[in-house]
Amino acid sequence: MKIPVSWLREWVDLPVDARMIAEQLTMLGFEVEAIEPAAPPFSGVVVAEITRAEPHPKADRLQVCTVNAGGAQPVQIVCGAANARAGLKSALAMIGAQLPGGRAITAATLRGVTSAGMLCSAQELGLETPGEGILELRSDAVVGQDLRAALDLDDQSLEVAVTPNRGDVMSVLGLARELAAASGAALKTPVIAPIPAASTASWPVKIAPRCGAGRIATRVIRGVDNTRPSPAWLAERLRRAGLRSISPVVDVTNFVMLELGQPIHAYDLAKLTAPLAVRLASAGETLQLLDGRQIELAPDVLVIADGAGPVGLAGIMGGERTGIASDSTELLLEVAWFAPSAIAGRARRYGLVTDASQRFERGVDPQGPARAVERATALICALVGGAPGPLQQLEEADQLPKAANLVLRTKQLRRLLGTDVPTAAVESRLRSLSMSVQRGDGQWQVQAPSWRFDISLEADLIEEVARLGGLSAIPEHAYSGQRHLTALPEGTLATACNPEAPCT
Repeated sequence: MKIPVSWLREWVDLPVDARMIAEQLTMLGFEVEAIEPAAPPFSGVVVAEITRAEPHPKADRLQVCTVNAGGAQPVQIVCGAANARAGLKSALAMIGAQLPGGRAITAATLRGVTSAGMLCSAQELGLETPGEGILELRSDAVVGQDLRAALDLDDQSLEVAVTPNRGDVMSVLGLARELAAASGAALKTPVIAPIPAASTASWPVKIAPRCGAGRIATRVIRGVDNTRPSPAWLAERLRRAGLRSISPVVDVTNFVMLELGQPIHAYDLAKLTAPLAVRLASAGETLQLLDGRQIELAPDVLVIADGAGPVGLAGIMGGERTGIASDSTELLLEVAWFAPSAIAGRARRYGLVTDASQRFERGVDPQGPARAVERATALICALVGGAPGPLQQLEEADQLPKAANLVLRTKQLRRLLGTDVPTAAVESRLRSLSMSVQRGDGQWQVQAPSWRFDISLEADLIEEVARLGGLSAIPEHAYSGQRHLTALPEGTLATACNPEAPCT
């Protein structure tokens, strides 16, 4: 999992550099395999605004742009990008700038017109995969500011290896929780308020009994404009997390998954046939996935289906038939909780390893679906408009996990750790992980939060106490004990070492 440090800093105060953050995570049990820069080295690139763009007198595909770069006088730039236009703020490589790959910018003359620099695309700055046009910056970008500072391009991303039992940390929220607990800093979660319904639009949803789905939250949003480009901040944040920008709606679903750890899927409502159902596949059913492959479904595979058949592998990948396109104007957001046992192994059976399957196989928070829908709704409506309907929730209560309620004994804590941990330290460490702690006579009654699937034994609580205190803080003791050696009859050792000797 790849997460930008700047994103983590928005959730928890981290007054240390990326290397120290990586060390903290590693000591907490989450190995950081790599620290990668947000952008390759370059210099001499500033935020600039095109104030005028006119056709080149001798070239149909070129424009002569007058550009305000924050200096006393505007500069003239010849640009071939189709999106170069008056009022656009972009990235200007000044004369003397050094771009990735060792490219140096000098004054040039193109078809008889001088150009004092170059307006840059994201590709030329090494920021993303090839695209069209020059970089489009936010309207509030400060003209003349160094681009690295304006876009926080000295940021770094952490590649974190998450163990199979800790699905709760496969998100910015999860890692921030751990860092806040270890450092004592406050966790600064964004306010996710309920979105008032602007229409009565809804969609019928069903969950088949005992299929491995415990909860599903949905919402209809009508009137979106998915032809708009994703804003630069969203596309760049996804890029730093290792995902490419696709479209505003899809980008929002990926953003929410990375942020909250809750996979979310959007369907083109115009392509759905009511009702939407979570069920096991029937014999002979097939599904064409978003990647274009046609697969045959086994009876133990959980699917999302509509009235016409399967529209997605539950918890793994959606189907092509109801996928979001640029012309989609009506959406159905769907966020569900699936039991890890209902998802585990199914993705690999079809040669798939997806972001969603990795999270569901490890376990996601059963209390998270409604919150994820609200967050995605707010972002989608802000970026592409739309009128949201009411939030709908459906659950199978007997399929939902129960939060572990355990007894932690002082005697057992001392026995397994080989040292005494102060009562106040035990309680503060567990509470920092959002656990409910009630002190008793020589023990504590502890309830784990809904997202900690890995807490099921007393030993798990003891591990948390040791982990949060730092394993290096546990004193080392030389082993001491008595060894009892007994006499053996002559020839016993030789017989034991001879494979051909008869057994006695």
